[in-house]
Amino acid sequence: MALSTALSTAPSPVIRLHPDDAVLIARTMLLPGVEVAKGVTTSERIPAGHKVAIRPIAVNEPIYRYGQIIGFATQPIAPGQHVHTQNCGMGDFDRDYAYGVDVKPTPNVELPATFMGIRRSDGRVATRNYIGLLTSVNCSAHVASLVADVFKRNPFSGHDPLADYPNVDGVVALTHKTGCGMTQDEPLTLLRRTLGGYARHVNFSHVVVLGLGCEINQIGGLMQEQKLAGRLREMQIQEIGGTRKTTEAGIAFVKEALADSNKVTREEVSASELTVALQCGGSDGYSGISANPALGAASDLLVRHGGTVVLSETPETYGAEHLLTRRAVSREVGEKLVGLMRWWEQYCEREGAEMNANPSPGNKAGGLTTILEKSLGAMAKAGSTNLVDVLNYAEAITRKGFVFMDTPGYDPVAATGQVAGGANMVCFTTGRGSVFGCKPAPSIKLATNTPMFKRMEDDMDINCGTVLDGDETVQECGQRIFDLMLKTASGQRTKSESFDFGGAEFAPWVLGATM
Repeated sequence: MALSTALSTAPSPVIRLHPDDAVLIARTMLLPGVEVAKGVTTSERIPAGHKVAIRPIAVNEPIYRYGQIIGFATQPIAPGQHVHTQNCGMGDFDRDYAYGVDVKPTPNVELPATFMGIRRSDGRVATRNYIGLLTSVNCSAHVASLVADVFKRNPFSGHDPLADYPNVDGVVALTHKTGCGMTQDEPLTLLRRTLGGYARHVNFSHVVVLGLGCEINQIGGLMQEQKLAGRLREMQIQEIGGTRKTTEAGIAFVKEALADSNKVTREEVSASELTVALQCGGSDGYSGISANPALGAASDLLVRHGGTVVLSETPETYGAEHLLTRRAVSREVGEKLVGLMRWWEQYCEREGAEMNANPSPGNKAGGLTTILEKSLGAMAKAGSTNLVDVLNYAEAITRKGFVFMDTPGYDPVAATGQVAGGANMVCFTTGRGSVFGCKPAPSIKLATNTPMFKRMEDDMDINCGTVLDGDETVQECGQRIFDLMLKTASGQRTKSESFDFGGAEFAPWVLGATM
């Protein structure tokens, strides 16, 4: 799947993405009678970002966008008609996985770009410098929040209890709703792997884990299983003597850690030290045209500079996985991705759900009809380089280049897994408008269209609607994103950071029954 690097210098009412497509995309809302192709005029209102047919499509005939199948006609569709949920549905079709046929050498730049990073004692490089409060169980969540609130900045009042510690980005409590009432197998393993990834995260200088004391997720078991001895402090509410005493102990820990944490300095380091989580939320019909391919161009740049990008949200890759297996560096890597798709099919069948339930009401209002269409646009975030590894949720990212991590499609849960794996930055595309943050990793927001960017400019870092407007090519926008990655990694705050987002969005994937 390839998109043109420039849509148009003089924008037309519609966007053609591939010569084989039977549908075009409305650049703005189209009223009846607008010419969209030679001899074809709209027969009804076409909302902005939605699809309009330019030739007859018979019942059960596949419908193409990006030159790929996005669904099948559920009724006859005439040229000029609106193509959406009323006449386009899911259907099965053969996928040619063609493992590795598109693998090609990735040309590395001679002089890699640099940023001002924080070099830790073990050699790893951080983009931020936080003190973290983790919780083993929901029962200790409030105490962790009480501790963190003492050190919380207020972006509106200007209150800053960390003013004397300019090199500390914040103190954050990462709480969750589980840790007990769960089976001691895969759900517990998944939670511990997530917490272990955060405990080791390079963007934390110091970490304490707070527990109640009687939970299934015992801190001792967590530390042993995740090999965390010596990496973090532990506190048990029952052992210390209740809420007040534990809160006071937590506050004392943070005060002790602040002076040491503040000693860090930034130094020039290679862009190869960046591991960027690729995310999207509140997607629309423009996501796969502007922001996602522009982020894909930035992803290719980062990989060429030696860095790593992490694509996730397995249900939002469903139906497009055959385009990624062609880029897999080995059959083993490609088959692992296909295996994830089969697991999700079985999971949905077991839970009485279906993969096509993924597009949200907002996605559909924005022009996305099926999960196939959403997936084809979402995978554009990963650019065009080779797929070098496929990981389980929250598994440590160890390979450089483009990797895939299994996660749900829900962005807070997906990003939590990516950051647990080691991502030290998040790039997040949105068409409807998301206000997501992801401590301890800074989150860059990319708007797919100019009207939303202007409406939510306080929350958006980059406007990729310039691609739709004909003001910029995909590659030019990708370069802007790459440049902002480096500035952000060097300490420039993102819009979500200005509002102190990122603590409440911590959301480990919950599997299994609650007992």
